[in-house]
Amino acid sequence: MKHNTSYSQLLNSVKSYNTVIIVSFLSAFLFLLGCSGPGKMQVSAPVIQSLPVATVNKSSETTYIEYPASIEGAVDLEIRPQISGMLEKIFVSEGAAVKKGQPLFKINESTYRASLNDAKASLQSAKAAQTNARLEVEKLTPLVNSKVVSDFQLKSAKATYEASLAHVEQAKAAVDVANINLGYTLIKAPVNGYVGRLPKKQGSLVNAADATPLTQLSDAHEVHVYFSLGEDDFIGFNANYKGSSIDDRIKNLPGVELVLADETVYAYKGKIDMVDGQFDKKTGSISLRATFLNANGILRSGNTGKIRLGLTHTDALIVAQSATLEMQDKVFVFALADSNKVKKMPITITGKSGSNYLVKDGLKAGDQIVISGIDRLQEGQIINPIKPVEKVAKLN
Repeated sequence: MKHNTSYSQLLNSVKSYNTVIIVSFLSAFLFLLGCSGPGKMQVSAPVIQSLPVATVNKSSETTYIEYPASIEGAVDLEIRPQISGMLEKIFVSEGAAVKKGQPLFKINESTYRASLNDAKASLQSAKAAQTNARLEVEKLTPLVNSKVVSDFQLKSAKATYEASLAHVEQAKAAVDVANINLGYTLIKAPVNGYVGRLPKKQGSLVNAADATPLTQLSDAHEVHVYFSLGEDDFIGFNANYKGSSIDDRIKNLPGVELVLADETVYAYKGKIDMVDGQFDKKTGSISLRATFLNANGILRSGNTGKIRLGLTHTDALIVAQSATLEMQDKVFVFALADSNKVKKMPITITGKSGSNYLVKDGLKAGDQIVISGIDRLQEGQIINPIKPVEKVAKLN
């Protein structure tokens, strides 16, 4: 009996404790409910953001693609000696501008002067032998006619005379060669241009077989800028520019710009005037050449830069880059739909002009898009668009 009584008392105590907790919870709930004022408990309404929107319209834009390029003079020549000898004098300094025909180097001429004198002496000897042979023929001719001497002697004299003529011509050629070699001792500039490095110093022995040239001369009154297009870019090149052939496209191409190493744009535009006849199998690219005037001598052979090709897009849809959102290699905009709800729309980009994208698919002219605050938006969210919408969605 005592055991049962203790169990009953413990059960009653637990019930009393639970009752106290329930009553306390209800009291707290009623208190909070009373604090909210009379009637039902209020729930806060969602805040509607006021965001600027703009209408997407068509416009004419130019996009640019840049390609690494190397610069060469219109004529780049290696200046090499054509004879052997000691480099006696250097008339120019490295980097100097020279005119066509201006002396550059002098090779010691003493050996070649002696060779010329020897050739001249041989010529005089040959001429004397020719004279003797001619006189012999003249002497024998009347004697043969008078049958004093045999015809054989006259024929032999005539053969000797013919041989003397050949010896004279041979001696003349030797004199010409000696003169040419003597002329090679003075090396002159074949074109206008700029002198390169001078690896050979005064007193050096030089010859035509040297691996290193005396210098390089670059005619840079105009320069050739070479760049390459991959297969995809070349297909696009043929598709985007008018013409039934490569030559026609080259004629219709607008001027191209040259971006220098410091990212400044060269003052003069160039003209593409050559497309290589075949692709390089190793690189899978094809070379093109643009020619630029270089009246001020700013560009030098060996410079590098970038060729900038422009392509005009008529009736292009323009969207500010800042009005787009990139996710998983896709570009999205928030378009304004019915009831001021926003819809997340994927768009296809065909190019970039400044800070703007050119849109191929995903939008049409007249669509309205949110141009600011898109990082806080979600699909289907209601906004308060800031109107009137009069400007194209283009932020510079």
